[in-house]
Amino acid sequence: MRLEAIVLAAGAGTRFGGGKLLARYRGRPLLDHALDAALAAPVHRVSVVHRPGDAEVAALVAARPGPRLRALAAPDAAEGLAASLRAGIATLDPATDGVFVFLGDMPGVPHDLAGDLAAALSGEVEIVAPVHAGRRGHPVLFARACFPALEALTGDRGAQGLMAARAVALVETDAPGVLFDVDRREDLER
Repeated sequence: MRLEAIVLAAGAGTRFGGGKLLARYRGRPLLDHALDAALAAPVHRVSVVHRPGDAEVAALVAARPGPRLRALAAPDAAEGLAASLRAGIATLDPATDGVFVFLGDMPGVPHDLAGDLAAALSGEVEIVAPVHAGRRGHPVLFARACFPALEALTGDRGAQGLMAARAVALVETDAPGVLFDVDRREDLER
């Protein structure tokens, strides 16, 4: 099975006060932690979707060695989350069977989790997500059957509507990092 990953890193970070993905978390930029988790996944390529002109995020991605990682500008990023998803989905290799969607502001995703999610993807299962303490978390793995619906998304809600309309296979995890995202500066202290 050929899998890819998209790391969503195009948000403005207004609640944070700007510059969120480059803020220091445990001694490194916040985005670095999400990239570590995405690169640990069983994927052929990781695309980091950022705002056009965001040279700092593009440089952070470019500083990482290896051909599996690339920066990708979302031309309509100001529209919201859906624009970033569309940009990432539109550039997937045509042979891709599934795509992980990671969030750039989630530094605690365990590195071995993506393998467990991939193992749950099958012909009948189109969406796989982790669940911790009864709450669904990230990353989410979407099968190829979901790609047209992901490309048709609009607005700032992401794939929530798609996930509500289709069955989601849940993979239990004891890792609270699948729920922890950074929205405000004080979240870095949690």
